[in-house]
Amino acid sequence: MKQVRRSLPQLLRLVALTALLGTGVVHADDYADIAQLLKAGKPADALAKVEQRLSANPRDPQLRFLRGVAQADSGKPADAIATFTKLTEDYPELPEPYNNLAVLYANQNQLDKSRTALEMAIRTNPSYATAHENLGDIYAKLASQAYNKALQLDANNANSVKPKLALIRELFSAEPAGKGARAAAAAPAAVVAVQRPAAAPAAAPVASKAPQPAPAPTPSPAPAPAPTPAPAPAPAPTAAPAPAPAAPAAAAPAADDSAAVKAVTAAVQAWAAAWSAKDMSRYLASYDKAFDPPGNQTRAAWEKEREARIVGKSKISVNISDLKVSVEGNKATARFRQAYTADSLNVASRKTLDMVNSNGRWTIVRESTGG
Repeated sequence: MKQVRRSLPQLLRLVALTALLGTGVVHADDYADIAQLLKAGKPADALAKVEQRLSANPRDPQLRFLRGVAQADSGKPADAIATFTKLTEDYPELPEPYNNLAVLYANQNQLDKSRTALEMAIRTNPSYATAHENLGDIYAKLASQAYNKALQLDANNANSVKPKLALIRELFSAEPAGKGARAAAAAPAAVVAVQRPAAAPAAAPVASKAPQPAPAPTPSPAPAPAPTPAPAPAPAPTAAPAPAPAAPAAAAPAADDSAAVKAVTAAVQAWAAAWSAKDMSRYLASYDKAFDPPGNQTRAAWEKEREARIVGKSKISVNISDLKVSVEGNKATARFRQAYTADSLNVASRKTLDMVNSNGRWTIVRESTGG
């Protein structure tokens, strides 16, 4: 068990608040400077710089998050727990503070608190992979404790319990070198790693399609005019090049697709506008009857929670950019960058909406953040 306890914090990744890095350039430079100090193993210097910046911007969530990271790296877990706890109270929609609370609790062997914090992170963002992985580690640790208790209570269970314990010990102690390196890079410093958009691949298919018109070698039909000694046949061969119009024929479905893309785009923009206007009837109507609320909530509980979070804000702005829509039959996927501002909170993140055409209206069946 000692080996398991020592390895667990290395597997639990202390991550930075990357979703919040869509703010002004000046602030971004401040965050980057602090992150560099953390990465260089200078948490005391980072903490001093954070406190200096916070004196001018006491509610800045990014700075407060980095303060918690610096406190944790400085060996001040109680201060870090207080910082992250206050962040979850002020900004319950952010999953990262919950995740870091879970890490700190796990380091103190408070596994039930760690599990609760991770479940909250996942409820806030069901697509938050780090929290899912960390929750798996916590469950494995809890299983280890339960198997040990089973052995203490009844030694006759040894034949069935010991192999399970061995598997868990192997999971935490005998990690491959590659995996250990990844965890070490992500865990101790908790510095910002901004995701870069994968725009380049999109250009490649366009270039590869361009040559395709060439395969229609109209020169070969051109020889057909040779048999045009007879006046009547001459028009017939010239009509034979009609295969070329096959290209416009292929474009016909694209016209249908473009109409669907426009309809989906309009639906997404209407959803964002309703959210910005705090118009709950229009906002909730954007979600399909088949929408699956996150965190195993009922639809009624989810709607009540959303209304409390939206109507409770004095002002909301939701701006969408870099919108990419793909349509396949009655299903569509909209991927975009979302800039969300509410009171003093400013969050930029990637979002995906899975949508269906329901009686002529495009509505949301699944919503996820990141990726």
